[in-house]
Amino acid sequence: MRAPTSFPALRRVALALALTCAGESSVSAQPAKAPAAKPAGKVDVGPAVQKLKSGDEAQIRAGLDDLRIAGSGASGAAPAVAELLARGLSEPLAQQAIDTLGDLESPEGSAVLAQYAAHRTVAIRRSAVKALTRTKGPAAAAALRKALGDADAQVRGNAASGLGALKAKDAVPDLFAALDHKVNEAAASIGQLCNAEQCDQLAGKLGKLPFDVVTGGLEPVLFRPASDISDDAKIKLIGRLRELGTGEANRFLKDVEKRLPKEASPRVRQAVEQAVKATTGGSQ
Repeated sequence: MRAPTSFPALRRVALALALTCAGESSVSAQPAKAPAAKPAGKVDVGPAVQKLKSGDEAQIRAGLDDLRIAGSGASGAAPAVAELLARGLSEPLAQQAIDTLGDLESPEGSAVLAQYAAHRTVAIRRSAVKALTRTKGPAAAAALRKALGDADAQVRGNAASGLGALKAKDAVPDLFAALDHKVNEAAASIGQLCNAEQCDQLAGKLGKLPFDVVTGGLEPVLFRPASDISDDAKIKLIGRLRELGTGEANRFLKDVEKRLPKEASPRVRQAVEQAVKATTGGSQ
């Protein structure tokens, strides 16, 4: 018959088991680390480019589809798509090629898109202007400035918005001219790009243009970093809004007050708070 295990021995075994279980529990309690995401690499565009060069419309469509799915990772195919457009395509195929260049987001597509931004068909012009906002570059900015005078309101509006997205500060005078011709989207782009003098010029439109159009441009000014537009310039704009004393001004200023980030300048915050109080009577 086996001798009974001594109590000290039992205690040592129990302690060892407890430590082992605790260790396993500690390990299992830690969330498993997700594998690091691999940076998106460039796509092999060779097969798609071969389809573009096939001369067969079905193959060309398939190649464009492949590139759109790949997106900016297939930007190396932009010259091939641009060459295809430069040779001339049926309008439906041209539309697909234009949209593809937008998805590839390569400046190498901007020159040919600039030509299509002046196409006789308005749907083509609209697509080209949208694509230019994504391909960027000097050619894109120049084409968008020209498109501000297009006969189609949607083309004009998209061109104005695109110039803001491209940070085309040289285009601010053109945007003011467009704003005076009722391209309301120009106001927001002016607000993204204007220097202190130009921002004040925009504020001078208060009372001359619809309030929501002008404040659509003043709002981005007030949220731009101090390194981009000074506190003094912002406070001057706030003063113009305060002088209006209207309910519209009060509601706009209240909204700005709520959304000012924590790191906003104390001077700007104080100016907004005081302007809200000063225009409260107008909100009744």
